Amino acid sequence: MHTTPAPADRPSSLVPHQHRKLPGTGWLRGTGACPLDHPDPRGAAQAAATENLLRCWVRETRVRAPGSDILCLPLPASGTALLVPVLYWSPTGWHRFGLPYLADAPDPAPPVDAVLLAALLSRENTGIPAPARPPAGDGTDLVARVADSVRRAAAFIGDRRADTADDPDLFLAAEQSLVLGHPLHPAPKSREDLSDAEAHRYSPESRGSFPLRWIAVAPSLLAADSAWTERGRPVTAARLTARLAGPGLPLPDGYAALPVHPWQLRQVRHRPETAALLDAGLLHDLGGHGDLWYPTSSVRTVHRTGAPAMLKLSLGLRITNSRRENLRKELHRGVEVHRLLRTGLSQRWRAAHPGFDIVRDPAWIAVNTLAGDPVPGLDAVIRHNPFRPHDDVACVAGLLSPRPRPGGRTGSRLAEIVTRLAARTGRPSGAVAAEWFLRYLEHVVRPVLWLDGEAGIALEAHQQNTLLLLDVDGWPVGGRYRDNQGYYFRASRRPELDARLPGIGEHSDTFVSDEVTDERFAYYLGINNVLGLIGAFGSQRLADERLLLAALRRFLTGVSSGPARTSSTLPTRLLDSPVLRCKANLLTRLHGLDELVGPVDTQSVYVTIANPLHS
Repeated sequence: MHTTPAPADRPSSLVPHQHRKLPGTGWLRGTGACPLDHPDPRGAAQAAATENLLRCWVRETRVRAPGSDILCLPLPASGTALLVPVLYWSPTGWHRFGLPYLADAPDPAPPVDAVLLAALLSRENTGIPAPARPPAGDGTDLVARVADSVRRAAAFIGDRRADTADDPDLFLAAEQSLVLGHPLHPAPKSREDLSDAEAHRYSPESRGSFPLRWIAVAPSLLAADSAWTERGRPVTAARLTARLAGPGLPLPDGYAALPVHPWQLRQVRHRPETAALLDAGLLHDLGGHGDLWYPTSSVRTVHRTGAPAMLKLSLGLRITNSRRENLRKELHRGVEVHRLLRTGLSQRWRAAHPGFDIVRDPAWIAVNTLAGDPVPGLDAVIRHNPFRPHDDVACVAGLLSPRPRPGGRTGSRLAEIVTRLAARTGRPSGAVAAEWFLRYLEHVVRPVLWLDGEAGIALEAHQQNTLLLLDVDGWPVGGRYRDNQGYYFRASRRPELDARLPGIGEHSDTFVSDEVTDERFAYYLGINNVLGLIGAFGSQRLADERLLLAALRRFLTGVSSGPARTSSTLPTRLLDSPVLRCKANLLTRLHGLDELVGPVDTQSVYVTIANPLHS
């Protein structure tokens, strides 16, 4: 496992008096600054990327809060240091920084941009315990990906400033709102293999859309499974895809229709196994066909308003930490979870928490070779689309992310909701934020803890996998989880899960040791989701993080020992552990790891951080 022991916190050096005074921070001056406020889209993208890198470095090397409003980060491998204006120091890690400067640079020197910062940090092993130190020479890839992410983000920001009108489909508008991406990832918008025109067409941030490409699959090659039912009757995957293709698809008799992302088809058709099947007439490229589909926040999952299903397609691009081609075990996993929930578990869950559910992945379609082996990159998950255009369903990551708004304003939708509720009720924004947060815990976090405690199923419920249902005023009223990759069946609960659904896990490879499950569950739900939400409230000046942390402690105490307690071990772990294991996205990138490759316990670098809940 790529892990690190618990190092001592690294002190951040105070700035000696002989250091030059930092120049004015310009548009970043003041505590309410937002990267998107920069007048130039590239400047905004640079500022956002620089903040991301600094947040990652501070978290992953455990830098302590400075004693002044300047953070000094030594760079011994480069013989210098960085001087970083601290605009906001977050107990949960969502810090706000001004533009950094080299300590020994002359006064007229410009600030350090994101690409240079990535190069400087990639040289530093100081403070990183040996098990997590990246191999020498891996910094080049990080620098390239940061540069690409900045360029893409600048284009997206420019697009959004030119057109701030959101799609009338509220779910789609929310899915396309994550302009800056993960605030603790070094290159959240990197898509190196796309041309600029392709990025505009295939990216949710630019509100792209495109018709799908369709392949006819001979019966001898077809691999599929479906637990999709309509009025109690099963519906095959091939029937579903034919319906989604719409009329006029020139499908040969007996062949099944397979939807493929246009970019993906251009890549895979030249792979030897795919080319051979096309040459043999067992696969037919039917070209682009049908209505436009729209990329959602994951880029590869596409949505069409009014369609009964979304499609999760293979896409061999490197997006955040992985190439996004579906694995066969993930296809099995989605159908398996749907069948498991239909054994009566869903009814029990909904009885306890009627506002929460999983967006189901009940069918898939793919291609096998004549020998029966999977053909990588030619497959599609068929996902339920439970949302109507007027349903206010927000991807939590998009809800929290700053974005250009009408009238030249910048801000997150969360800030708009809290501000509007405060104005309507006449209450302080901090009080409104606290109530909003408590409702979120009840409607989203408690149901996820219930599933872990009652069934031994932990969800990889990070902010992008979590969908929040809002009422007309913007209060949380329910939630949905989506992702056929992100399930952890506890190994200790295997007998009861197997009794409920015999053979469970045989093809999906979903059972994980309780130790790894605890670590991942604490990170995804505890750190990424809930502590990240607290950090967003604090860094956007909507609430005091310390008050929200106290509210979270009370909630966790209640769900671990109160009359409405759950059997999940996570609340006690979050309350009692002085340190927590946390995914290190910067170090994961420096190691060159792909989170979809290999055993679940070695796919990412995890480091130990101080637990802000522990007192």
